[in-house]
Amino acid sequence: MSIGDILKIGVGAICGALLTFAIYGTLNALLWLPAAEKHGRELESADLTAATNKAIGELSNAADQARVRRRLCSERGGMYHYDTGECVEAKPVGND
Repeated sequence: MSIGDILKIGVGAICGALLTFAIYGTLNALLWLPAAEKHGRELESADLTAATNKAIGELSNAADQARVRRRLCSERGGMYHYDTGECVEAKPVGND
């Protein structure tokens, strides 16, 4: 095998590697990256929606609990203090 044959094989290998790199780079830029970005946006949107729904549920539960506390306080004859969220019970009137 002569030096010319070795150079031809080397140049062929380099050209093949560059052609392969160009093909995969093109496929990556045109097909795979946009699909991966779209999938990533869908996952992020799903995470944000789940977090939003969880926060809404927690706020709804807190509001329901506050309504129940206010109702129970008024049923016991107390006065509900909105700033602190506490029930101020009515003091019993003593018979002197």
